[in-house]
Amino acid sequence: MARLVAGFGSSHSIMLVCQREDWQHGFKQVDPKNPHYFDRQGNPTTYAQLLAGAPAEAEAMVTEEKMGERYDRVEAAMDELRERIRAARLDVLLVVGDDQTELFRTTNNPAFAIYYGDTIRNAKRDEGASDGWYKKARMARQEPDADRDYPVDSQLARWLIRELCDRDFDIAAMDGLERGQFEGHAFSFIHRRYLQDVELPIVPVIINTFDPPNQPTPRRCVQLGAALRELIASYPADLRVGVLASGGLSHFVVDEALDESIIDAIRAKDTAYLASLDPRQLQAGSSEIRNWLIAVEALQGLDLEWVSYTPGYRSPALTGTGLCFAAWKTLA
Repeated sequence: MARLVAGFGSSHSIMLVCQREDWQHGFKQVDPKNPHYFDRQGNPTTYAQLLAGAPAEAEAMVTEEKMGERYDRVEAAMDELRERIRAARLDVLLVVGDDQTELFRTTNNPAFAIYYGDTIRNAKRDEGASDGWYKKARMARQEPDADRDYPVDSQLARWLIRELCDRDFDIAAMDGLERGQFEGHAFSFIHRRYLQDVELPIVPVIINTFDPPNQPTPRRCVQLGAALRELIASYPADLRVGVLASGGLSHFVVDEALDESIIDAIRAKDTAYLASLDPRQLQAGSSEIRNWLIAVEALQGLDLEWVSYTPGYRSPALTGTGLCFAAWKTLA
């Protein structure tokens, strides 16, 4: 039977494909234009309102020096996670990530989907010499020279779809991509940052975290994670399986209290707390915490071993991303 032997979590924020100078200068120009802000109580707000309510020490939290220190810390964390993934000697990695009108549109947007084609395509970068830093950062999640097809464990993916449907989960099934379609950023970031030069098949588990009205509840995400754990253990093949949560934590307003409570609950295996999270706290970028809920519950049989958390403040309004990287203790 298959064995779930390793688990990982990684933010995939655009901050993680930027340069140090972009952290230090660029976001202070783009963040005031972001329309997707919610305060820490889950109420819609604006950059101007966040700035007006920021504490007196906010400016000191986003100096060039502080931003450079955070940049270095998360770069080191990603290097560490990359080595941990490689050391796990996996046969397949389930990647739980969100889709933000990339493969799906609001005209047809499933809550849960699993991709079961033989490969999944990432796009060649579409950039020019005159492009600004923000577009160059987005393009860094894509391929430098040509489209690339990454391997998928299609047999396991197809089996999971059928078994989950038999357990009353409504799973959209994808056996390929339409012309012009490419994997979303939650998956391309993982491929580019962690799986380059490694022929590791993945199973893309795709969640609508971002777009109302059909985001799954935290409770349903935990239920899906539990079902994945049980199904992996019963899959009739000798495989070393890993699970990775792609996305999160809080953004576009950093909420350290929320992030730390989630990390504490992960460490304590507190399923009840995670399932009871208020969906109002999981809006905009913070909605990607749902991906962690699924992965964390799937990994209940393993112990959290390593976490790197950086509150990625990037403007005096304290906008940014709670940047989190984690690894569970790998089984021999």
